[in-house]
Amino acid sequence: MPNLSVCVFCGSRAGDDPAFTQAAEQMGAGIAAKGWRLVYGAGDVGLMGSVARAAQEAGGNTFGVIPQHLVDWEVGKSDLTSYIVTETMHERKKVMSMNCDALVVLPGGAGSLDELFEVLTWRQIGLHEKPIYIVNSNGYWDPLKQLMNHVADRGFADHSLLEYLTWVPDAAETLKAIEADLA
Repeated sequence: MPNLSVCVFCGSRAGDDPAFTQAAEQMGAGIAAKGWRLVYGAGDVGLMGSVARAAQEAGGNTFGVIPQHLVDWEVGKSDLTSYIVTETMHERKKVMSMNCDALVVLPGGAGSLDELFEVLTWRQIGLHEKPIYIVNSNGYWDPLKQLMNHVADRGFADHSLLEYLTWVPDAAETLKAIEADLA
């Protein structure tokens, strides 16, 4: 398996279910165990902090990207293998997506949704062909899946748009899917 870089989008909060933190920790540790590089939003709190700490504790390579205005607010995690501070949120998403082979979405809020929809739109218009995995921990993303189907059913997107998203139940299945898709 070649050295891969996996971008993980996730919340700067932990959410209300311990399964979310467990998924982040398993994802970070799993990426590191496979010798892959974690690319993420460089936060030191919430699921972002959990995924990075788990990767670091497992000896992994970590690449964090954070805009200047969030460094203080999110308590940016600068003890990473690579750490880049950008000027804007858009630049952050661009740098993260350009430096990965696969994109993973763990539970999160508006920021995670913004990141997902940006890379999904880029995929739809042919700017990249990277796989996008939605980690549906304890059904967290079920309402999003319903919304995406609704958008297609109502004619605002082709149903083929949904084929760009791979829905997986947990971190272990996500890691297997990445390996199968990119081997």
